[in-house]
Amino acid sequence: MQGTTFATHKTREMINITLPDGSVREYDTGATALDVAKSISEGLARNVLAAKLNGEVIDAFRPIESNANLQLLTWNDDQGKETMWHSSAHILAEALEELYPGIKLGIGPPIENGFYYDVDAGDTIITEGDLVKIEKKMIELARQKNEFSRKEISKAEAIAHYKAKGDEYKLDLLESLDDGTITFYTQGNFTDLCRGPHIPNTSFIKAIKLLSLAGAYWRGDEKNKQLTRIYGITFPKAKELTAHLELLEEAKKRDHRKLGKELDLFTFSKKVGQGLPLWLPKGAMLRERLENFMKKAQLEAGYLPVITPHIGSKELYVTSGHYAKYGADSFQPITTPNSGEEFLLKPMNCPHHCEIYKSRPRSYKDLPIRFAEFGTVYRYEQSGELHGLTRVRGFTQDDAHLFCRPEQVEDEFKKVIELVLYVFKALKFEEFTAQISLRDKEDKEKYIGSDENWEKAEQAILNSVKGSGLKTVVEYGEAAFYGPKLDFMVKDALGRKWQLGTIQVDYNLPERFELEYVGSDDQRHRPVMIHRAPFGSLERFVAVLIEHCGGNFPLWLTPDQIAILPLSEKYNENCKEVLNLLNKYDIRGFVDDRNEKVGKKIRDAEVSKVPYMLIIGEKEIENGTLAVRKHGEGDIGTMKVEEFTALIKKEIEELV
Repeated sequence: MQGTTFATHKTREMINITLPDGSVREYDTGATALDVAKSISEGLARNVLAAKLNGEVIDAFRPIESNANLQLLTWNDDQGKETMWHSSAHILAEALEELYPGIKLGIGPPIENGFYYDVDAGDTIITEGDLVKIEKKMIELARQKNEFSRKEISKAEAIAHYKAKGDEYKLDLLESLDDGTITFYTQGNFTDLCRGPHIPNTSFIKAIKLLSLAGAYWRGDEKNKQLTRIYGITFPKAKELTAHLELLEEAKKRDHRKLGKELDLFTFSKKVGQGLPLWLPKGAMLRERLENFMKKAQLEAGYLPVITPHIGSKELYVTSGHYAKYGADSFQPITTPNSGEEFLLKPMNCPHHCEIYKSRPRSYKDLPIRFAEFGTVYRYEQSGELHGLTRVRGFTQDDAHLFCRPEQVEDEFKKVIELVLYVFKALKFEEFTAQISLRDKEDKEKYIGSDENWEKAEQAILNSVKGSGLKTVVEYGEAAFYGPKLDFMVKDALGRKWQLGTIQVDYNLPERFELEYVGSDDQRHRPVMIHRAPFGSLERFVAVLIEHCGGNFPLWLTPDQIAILPLSEKYNENCKEVLNLLNKYDIRGFVDDRNEKVGKKIRDAEVSKVPYMLIIGEKEIENGTLAVRKHGEGDIGTMKVEEFTALIKKEIEELV
């Protein structure tokens, strides 16, 4: 029999890459996101900063070994920006090592707008005047087009590397890392301990600005050494940096701390204590109007007002789980003369509301029950993290807790969404995203409750936002420790993002507090709890509102709607009569009866951002009219009192 020869061929292993549009492309195993980008277009490849592989952001130059879903990330994507800013922090560290030999490095993460690096410069003092020199070195390094490379390294090698450098900060970081999870990234002559990801090479960074210096304790612990924190930001185009710097200048003008002082809204006192705001009369009136606005909306939606004390037994927060999670970083317990009796300044309102629910038996017919409270809570923030009204130690939440049957959860959740949207509309927050904040898929130890309860709670939120028309994103690892939530990320007039308003579904606290209701089957059942706060922290909300509108509050909210300006002292009494008349129409303001020229009074009213100025002289008194000026616009004409009140009424109705 004639022999047969068999030829052997090595078959190339291929993988399928699914793109966001659903299309599937085939590539050699080990292809990178950059290879995928090049296969689509060279132009796209030149703009790819990183990639999202099966939901995880990775280097665009990392090999892909199996079938996967892939999204290419550019500067237009938030995670693309984050990657470039992370890489920019490494270039900053490289520049610092060249300029200051022996400098020790802490951490250098991306932040919402830019990046920072914490460094220990030893005996050298880095000042604001040094930033230009450091910027120049960064630009020089970026232009070298050095590629970023990733290397997996053993823990022993990493420790040996940093022991040789004498860098105790990196050694401290290594202590908490497991062998097999450690990576180094290198660009040019610089190597850093880092999990990544990074941009392909340094040339993507075209414009650099180092913004400021600050002190920062290592690991955020006041007991540790204070390092120098250098903040910066970078862009792929110079014109984008120019636009950003112009925005920063506008932000300085709108800074709520500056405007709060100019408009007499709030103040702080060292004697009272850091992070404890004092509301001045105009600020208190503004805040009261916000509260009344929300209380009216809540009453119409079936909420019941409750009031709880400013302290609670330590045991209350042990039961809720708050003490285990936050006790070590909170204000320390208050002891009483009774042995073993301890209280805490209230860090949360929800445990108190659970006890109100539990104060008497509940039937399925009673549910849903909606308890609402403007409750002041206290949380210890480190002094270096305090910032005006946005980060304080005592603040008031527009808190409410809804207790409902499982089949009522989605309907109640949707009603809360409607309330949040009503608030945003009234205050002209027009651009926002609803962030679905879920549990971390891998690290579940930081959460309380069973997997079953978490899955039910997460699904309830996902179902509730379907068909709502909300622009949504899903973020894993952002849930509260007791339940998932829907966070509203609002973009202000300057394009900055703020988290305002939150709604949370909670199956866990009702279990911990053993809350019950008697069902239609005469059996005991566990209610589901919904936490919600459309304003969130009232202090923080006011700060964001001040900066969003530049102190030009909506007419219904502003402390003074009108300033009545007499042309001379002899018209003061007539002006007071006009003010009394307008007060009857719920129009509030004041008479500027100072012995000053009307031009100065107008300028002062403009600076104080009073919406309307009413100028009254002999002609106005004879004709029974008002000469009306509008803030920022000037004269808008002469009108009768009735016409003016109708104008105000119409403007307010359009807003609320």
